[in-house]
Amino acid sequence: MLLGFITQVQDSLLLPKADTVAQGVTTAAPAQEIHLLDMLMKGGVLMIPLGVLSLIAIYVFVERAITISKAGKIPDNFMAMIRDQITSGNMQSARSLAKNTPGPIARMIEKGIQRIGKPIESIEKSMENVGKLEVYRMEKNLVILSIIAGIAPMFGFLGTIAGMIQTFFNISITSDITLGTIAGGIYVKMITSATGLIIGIVAFIGYSYLNAQIDKVVNKMEASSSEFIDILQEPTR
Repeated sequence: MLLGFITQVQDSLLLPKADTVAQGVTTAAPAQEIHLLDMLMKGGVLMIPLGVLSLIAIYVFVERAITISKAGKIPDNFMAMIRDQITSGNMQSARSLAKNTPGPIARMIEKGIQRIGKPIESIEKSMENVGKLEVYRMEKNLVILSIIAGIAPMFGFLGTIAGMIQTFFNISITSDITLGTIAGGIYVKMITSATGLIIGIVAFIGYSYLNAQIDKVVNKMEASSSEFIDILQEPTR
């Protein structure tokens, strides 16, 4: 009988624990998920200018990338054809070829052809001036990307600071200093900082990439200019 009594006591002690564990498993709250759109909506009013800045950055990058890509394209046999026309003395055909070929390289060569007959230094100076104008055209609006890369993180930090001020103001009124209240307010207000930093980083990367592409076009322009000067110094047929 003693053994049976001990067994009953053990069963009575174990059953509540098992029920408690089962109840804890069944009543466990599902893990909360954070959706990107909902999170961005919680960022506050300053998410609107950040969104505008991101759209402007995307537009400027795409427009400049297309323009610079077109500027760097030139027919492979362009300079060879210019050489043939100039060395044969057919300046009008050479000028017509350069005029009908799109791109800054062709426009720079056209200016050099117009100055044929003048000293080499004068021709080089004229082509250099045209080259500077073409580079300026390629760099148009790039400063916008640079500005966005600088001010987007500032907007983000401003939103976070404003949110922190509001959070602590509410705490001072309600005296609710629970960890959930503080953490919830802080994570929501830091959304603007994260968004601003992402926009700034992307804008800076785009700005650096476009400058690198412009440098490639400038190198092509300098090579074509040097080749053109060499052509002028070759003896005519």
